[in-house]
Amino acid sequence: MIEISSSSNPHFQIWKSLLSSKGLKKEGLFILSGEKLIHEFLQNPHLEIHAEILNKKLRPVTNGAKKYILAQELFDELDEVGTHFNLLILSQPEVKKADLTQKSKGLHVIAPLGDPSNLGALIRSAEAFDVAQFILTEEAAHPFLPKCVKASAGSVLRIPLLKGPKLSQIQHPTLIGLDLNGENLTEFHWPKDCYLIVGEEGPGLGQIQLYKKIKIPISGVESLNAVIATSIALYSYRSQQTLKNQI
Repeated sequence: MIEISSSSNPHFQIWKSLLSSKGLKKEGLFILSGEKLIHEFLQNPHLEIHAEILNKKLRPVTNGAKKYILAQELFDELDEVGTHFNLLILSQPEVKKADLTQKSKGLHVIAPLGDPSNLGALIRSAEAFDVAQFILTEEAAHPFLPKCVKASAGSVLRIPLLKGPKLSQIQHPTLIGLDLNGENLTEFHWPKDCYLIVGEEGPGLGQIQLYKKIKIPISGVESLNAVIATSIALYSYRSQQTLKNQI
């Protein structure tokens, strides 16, 4: 094991850069943290493990990976979400470019969410409701930021992620968006193949041309959080498709 006590150590500098989108894009690596997520990953280690990072209180959980023991203050810097457990430095899964010219098969989600915790929570919902693909617009947070990985409960490692253009450049004949002036969700008939586009908190969807607008009937509040609203829409879609398959 290699001990690191200085913040100027080149390995530490690279790992610390993985707490930002810029560093993630440059290095092609990310930090996996959380005892449950790490044990789940090690059952099927489908990504290259570049390093296992520990402090002096922790014991290794991998075989073969290079191991580094960090001074506690350095370890705490990397353990951004406060798991107090080993950290793994992994290669990022490939995120291919989305081809919006192709006909969709199933439900696809397009999201510009810039808050990593919100994005991770939505990716988790997308996996839970069997979304075919999750498309990240240019405005979206990096999906492998530690807060996003944690909020997704590991869904970022399992659901197909794709890179899309800017939100304003999204075009497709089956775009469906949540809108306060849309059709009531309880009366909406989902097409089997379509794209559900999510508006960012505040700006919404702007002038994007939509195939259909849908709204969630609510009372007492002006609107719902984007993650909650989209999760309700995903549940509605899957419920309808399940019912159709049973008939």
